[in-house]
Amino acid sequence: MTDTNTTHFGFQTVDEADKAGMVHGVFTRVASKYDIMNDLMSAGLHRVWKDAMMDWLAPRAGQKLLDVAGGTGDVAFRFLKRAPRAKATVLDMTESMLISGRTRAEADQLADRLEWIVGDAMALPFADNSFDVYTISFGIRNVTRVQEALDEAYRVLRPGGRLMVLEFSQIPNDLMQWAYDQYSFNVIPVMGQIVAGDRDSYQYLVESIRKFPNQETFAAMIRKAGFDQVKYRNLSMGIAALHSGWKV
Repeated sequence: MTDTNTTHFGFQTVDEADKAGMVHGVFTRVASKYDIMNDLMSAGLHRVWKDAMMDWLAPRAGQKLLDVAGGTGDVAFRFLKRAPRAKATVLDMTESMLISGRTRAEADQLADRLEWIVGDAMALPFADNSFDVYTISFGIRNVTRVQEALDEAYRVLRPGGRLMVLEFSQIPNDLMQWAYDQYSFNVIPVMGQIVAGDRDSYQYLVESIRKFPNQETFAAMIRKAGFDQVKYRNLSMGIAALHSGWKV
């Protein structure tokens, strides 16, 4: 393997061609416990962060949302409840995650406004200028080539459309980052073993957080994809961050 065709899978170096399948395996294994583990790992904070995402996004009536790596529909449900007559497409590479989403009560209530599609963030199966809003929450760090996913986001958004990314990030305080790392590496994999029967998948998820670019580096990648008015907001001191950009 050469540097041009390798990437990281957590702290491992793997062939780019292998990463998507490895990530697919992780999320297939954790799909049935995904929502409860999110609550446990973040002490429920992921719900606060997703609400903050909606507050900044300010969904409007009639908009078309594409939620990539949308899994069990958490973000799409929030969006549709705030935006009358809006429609949402939830795209995920892992069919079992989408199946889990379709079994949720909200899915029945909003079925006529929801579409569930298996697909790849780096090769979206949609025409140019198709959506008003593109969201991705805790998913972009799992993409093999992040810049390609951002390029695709720009392509499928209409002029005037908005990108919003919610992702784990870096705490701009070394001591606090160290304390958070101690929790992440020592508690979360054990929790994954107890609740989901899968330590390795949660070990990967923790490692993938540490490999993701910091706030300024990721904002530069969003600008490189063509977005304007790129801004970010730290959540919970930088444990997570919201990134926003516009296609003008």
